[in-house]
Amino acid sequence: MLTKTRIYLSSPHMGGTERQYVNEAFDTNWIAPLGPNVNGFEDAIKGYLGNTKHVAALSAGTAAIHLALQLLDVGAGDEVLCQSFTFSASANPIVYQGATPIFIDSEADTWNMCPALLEAAIKDRLAHNKKPKAIIAVHLYGMPYNADAINAVAKAYDIPVIEDSAEALGSTYKGQPCGTLADMGILSFNGNKIITTSGGGALITNTQAMKDKAVFLATQARDDAPHYQHSAIGYNYRMSNVVAGIGRGQMEVLDDRVAARRHNYDVYKHQLSHLENITFLEEPAGFFSNRWLTCIKTDSFETREAIRLALLADDIESRPLWKPMHTQPVFKDCVHYTNGVSEDLFEKGLCLPSGSNLTPNDLERILHIILKTPNLS
Repeated sequence: MLTKTRIYLSSPHMGGTERQYVNEAFDTNWIAPLGPNVNGFEDAIKGYLGNTKHVAALSAGTAAIHLALQLLDVGAGDEVLCQSFTFSASANPIVYQGATPIFIDSEADTWNMCPALLEAAIKDRLAHNKKPKAIIAVHLYGMPYNADAINAVAKAYDIPVIEDSAEALGSTYKGQPCGTLADMGILSFNGNKIITTSGGGALITNTQAMKDKAVFLATQARDDAPHYQHSAIGYNYRMSNVVAGIGRGQMEVLDDRVAARRHNYDVYKHQLSHLENITFLEEPAGFFSNRWLTCIKTDSFETREAIRLALLADDIESRPLWKPMHTQPVFKDCVHYTNGVSEDLFEKGLCLPSGSNLTPNDLERILHIILKTPNLS
């Protein structure tokens, strides 16, 4: 029987003031999906991102992508270019809209969308008389994608970009915060993210008018009337005042959480980089990753599984890298433009425990298991 304390891949980490904001919501009876915590959380995010954007707090990052697609008028019959190496929440909202995802593989330097493949895909879709309606690019595991190159391609073909920063709050690209690099950005505050509201997300827009439209759609698209009147289809996507209170407290410790996760990465790299079987995802010049998860690439599927199973046997959670969307059963019939990078990463890559609440003893225990795994050298 396992008796050791379980080590999770990325567990929630409270800072201490979250309860104060939540208690205020109860004390003032602001329990509905509006109130001072929602406004305060949005303002805190906006300030963190440099006060140049507008933020709508929502029920999930998935809801934010869905609303972004709505705001870009993506609909039935449209095609949306989407990074293949990502979580399914990046792609699912495309289908919600009746549109078709077209998947683009990764570049080796960042593991994110390959700009060259993106342009090749656009040219091919145009040759098929299908101009893509939008691009969804993802900052995977906190590593920024190559925003200059992606934006240059998008601009050349006049296609808007949705920046999926679900894993990248606190990351920057050439000094600019992730989430502010494209036409629209999204954030996630799911329980495993760098900060959490237990469940939640945000949409980042360039204008107040766009934010207002998103909030309108997120609150069932209720018209301005004394009675309930609706001229459009809406959604129940707004964040509650209670949940937003957690987010306000979490924003106060965000920089500490980034520092802790980057420290985890540094420890892993220092202790494991001598092994020929293991490599790390490095930051290109000008890229700053929050290191939401520390990820390694091994030399084979067998090595990856040996490490994963050894950790599991000691009640330590790790996880293979994302299975590319173009290999997922639900998307098996979708067009994809691939180069083999993401499939190789899925076969050989592993996410290590990376929570900001890992203790030195936790890290020592994890490293001990990895270093005694057979056939590592």
